[in-house]
Amino acid sequence: MKVGVLYGGDSPEREVSLKSGPAVTAAMEEAGFDVHPLPVGGARDVLALLEGGWREFVFVALHGGWGEDGRLQALLDMAGLPYSGSGPAACFAAMDKEVSRALFRERNIPVAPGLVCTGAMSLSAERNEETEKLFALSGRLVVKPAGCGSTVGISIVNDGESLVRAVEAARKYDRKVIIESYIDGRELTVTVLDEKDHLTALPVVEIVPPEGFYTYEAKYTPGASRYVAPAALTVREEDAVVAAALAAHRALDCGVYSRVDLRLDGDGRPCVLEVNTAPGMTETSLVPKAAQAAGLSFAELLARIVRASLERF
Repeated sequence: MKVGVLYGGDSPEREVSLKSGPAVTAAMEEAGFDVHPLPVGGARDVLALLEGGWREFVFVALHGGWGEDGRLQALLDMAGLPYSGSGPAACFAAMDKEVSRALFRERNIPVAPGLVCTGAMSLSAERNEETEKLFALSGRLVVKPAGCGSTVGISIVNDGESLVRAVEAARKYDRKVIIESYIDGRELTVTVLDEKDHLTALPVVEIVPPEGFYTYEAKYTPGASRYVAPAALTVREEDAVVAAALAAHRALDCGVYSRVDLRLDGDGRPCVLEVNTAPGMTETSLVPKAAQAAGLSFAELLARIVRASLERF
């Protein structure tokens, strides 16, 4: 069947997508699909593709922005085109960390204590009192844009002055900023496959960055970070991590596949950081590493994603 691989875009994660697109294209060809790379800049390029007569399956290898927050998925739904991954509502909920955190808390899925700064809201006296409570919990805070991935715009701070600067930096990417207590522990990720309403967790992957913080450079520079797949966990720890990942996938009503990022504290308790509905697919990306640990080639994984997507559609 024909598969168009949509990649590029104009979000802060464009550079990642420009690597994911060719990687997915090559693996799709290996899997036997009739693959057509569909590089795009802005959303108008997608409209031009539809107006130009593209009516085949679309594999979404866009990250961030309108390519992952549900707008592209809503457009493809209205056009009647099948595409990979979750639908519009799940993509929106996963991309907006304020929304996903609220849904996780409602379902008793563990998240880091935190607060949201919206719009022109400053760290005024009442906000300072809240942030001081967060500082008291962990000594450090994580500041991140509500609607970005790939560690774009994220800072770790340990004092009020740095916090103000970090909020200003995060607001370059999103008017809404999340401030959370830093969870000291291990960085883990779980790829969830959702096939015929049956959820399967691929082996847990542990990320060991060079300096303790999984920065953009640590993610996408080959050899910069070490990965352990499957992660060296006790049975109890693995069960807890997988249960939290599956619960997070369900809470956002994701479909087909997702990647759930977590921290595991010193007491073996997982904390969900975020859910990715269109995770990176580069040579250093985590989903292909999880598949490999499960005995699946990248090509086999993508074929399963296409089949499950068609079934969902």
